[in-house]
Amino acid sequence: MLDGLSRPALPGVRWTGRAQWHVTLRFLADADVDAVSAALAGVRVAATEAGLAPRTQRLGRGVLCVPVSGLEDVAAAVVAATADLGRPPDHRTFRGHITLARVEGRAKPPLTDVPARSWTVATFALVRSHLGGGPARYETVATWPVES
Repeated sequence: MLDGLSRPALPGVRWTGRAQWHVTLRFLADADVDAVSAALAGVRVAATEAGLAPRTQRLGRGVLCVPVSGLEDVAAAVVAATADLGRPPDHRTFRGHITLARVEGRAKPPLTDVPARSWTVATFALVRSHLGGGPARYETVATWPVES
């Protein structure tokens, strides 16, 4: 989906790879996995079409990303089901995105066009992050279908 994007070697820019590409619906920090799994098992959300924005953008100073639209209802359902679990949910508007690079200091990776892509969202997942000792690794704990 994003493999063809240019990722030039630039000082202060750490590019992510396919294994790291995902859209976070809600960050739960160190919430109890069993409690979160039980809460998410009750989520009912309609199938939706997600799509990539036509251009990369910066999210704050430290992230280069490609925005993803169409996941607002899924994110809202996940937040509602898990509101009492983990770190309190953000009160900001959901901004779906895929992180392409982490940017340090004054590095400025170029903004680039993104090929038009959309897909039907068939599932959502609980994912555990493993940080430190190199690139972040993600482990899928459980997945649930969206309704068709």
